[in-house]
Amino acid sequence: MDDEEWRFWLSAGRDFGQLIASGRGRELPIVVPTHFLYDGERTVRLHLARPNPVWAHLEEHPRAVLTVIDEHVYVPGEWNANEGQPAEQGVPTSYYATVQLACDVRIVDDPADKTQILNAQLGHFEPSGSTRALVEADDRLLSGIRGLELTVTAVQAKFKFGGNKKQPVRERVAGRLAERGSLADERARGHLLRRSGS
Repeated sequence: MDDEEWRFWLSAGRDFGQLIASGRGRELPIVVPTHFLYDGERTVRLHLARPNPVWAHLEEHPRAVLTVIDEHVYVPGEWNANEGQPAEQGVPTSYYATVQLACDVRIVDDPADKTQILNAQLGHFEPSGSTRALVEADDRLLSGIRGLELTVTAVQAKFKFGGNKKQPVRERVAGRLAERGSLADERARGHLLRRSGS
């Protein structure tokens, strides 16, 4: 994917991912599923509960990866067989879109700054007409959370939708995805057709 494609994809309703922090000298990283707000350029903001175990990792080493995966489907081998190849010899594969943002991390504890993050998230996630009040800087609930501001320093992005296959195979897979018909199939099919120029 080029920068324009992944930025558009990430900004178009993808606001849930996994924050991965390694800490320093630990055997395993910690992985935290979380909602977030991406500004379309270089900044991601979110908040997490103060008891979350991720804070020790981030304080030791203020770097993290935020990964987002969507439109993932399984493509059976018989669908994916090359032209002239017996269906039973086709190799199954996965189609998916993913963006992984490597980030510098700033932990946000200032009540005014946390308020900005939380209210931006409420504005994004709460349904239109919601009666949920905005948060004030003196709200006692703020003490239960910490904010995060992630500055994107590197990106790995991939759209894997049959780009290594010839057009007849792509068309066959597109037809089979339409037949199977799940929401994920329809989204993956849309990417397959768009990237095939169909």
